[in-house]
Amino acid sequence: MEPSLCFFLIALISAFFLITYSSALPILGIHPLDEKYYASQAIKCKDGSKFFNKARINDNFCDCIDGTDEPGTSACPAGKFYCKNVGSTPKFLFSSQVNDHFCDCCDGSDEYSGSINCPNTCVMGGDVEYQTKSHVSAIGEVDPIDVKEAKTKLNLEDQIHKLTGLKIVIILQVVLIGCVLGFCLFRRRARSRRRYLFSCLIKML
Repeated sequence: MEPSLCFFLIALISAFFLITYSSALPILGIHPLDEKYYASQAIKCKDGSKFFNKARINDNFCDCIDGTDEPGTSACPAGKFYCKNVGSTPKFLFSSQVNDHFCDCCDGSDEYSGSINCPNTCVMGGDVEYQTKSHVSAIGEVDPIDVKEAKTKLNLEDQIHKLTGLKIVIILQVVLIGCVLGFCLFRRRARSRRRYLFSCLIKML
């Protein structure tokens, strides 16, 4: 097996895993109600100006004037970033506040570049209104706060499952690439050994 074929197989495996599982990752900066909007392959700018594909979402280049394609970056001046703020009050930020070295979201999601460490303060007091709300429901009524907490737990569990799945995929990808490389090296050594034995046999004759 030629080295170029080995590299082609590795690239093919990598592309397969990236295409399959990149769509499973949540899109940074979008409102949960917009998840279906971003699910199709051809997505229309909310201002109706043009279409863009999923590969252009959060690629740090402004395709839509209204920032539809860049919900998680600061590329579009008119863009908005959605802070989930689990345990507190969700809110929208101006795109200029993303990665500006200031923690605007209490969950720290707006500063994902790693240049600044934003601790998650949502449950610890990121929102005073959340702390002061009554957790006692009326008799015969369902407490809306309990419903919100249940939804919050489900969202957290969903994120954990997605991260776990991504970790497993990365491990499998590394193992497969290692196997392909090992097979290529084995074939190459076997071929060179055959050539050596053949040359020795010719010399003996």
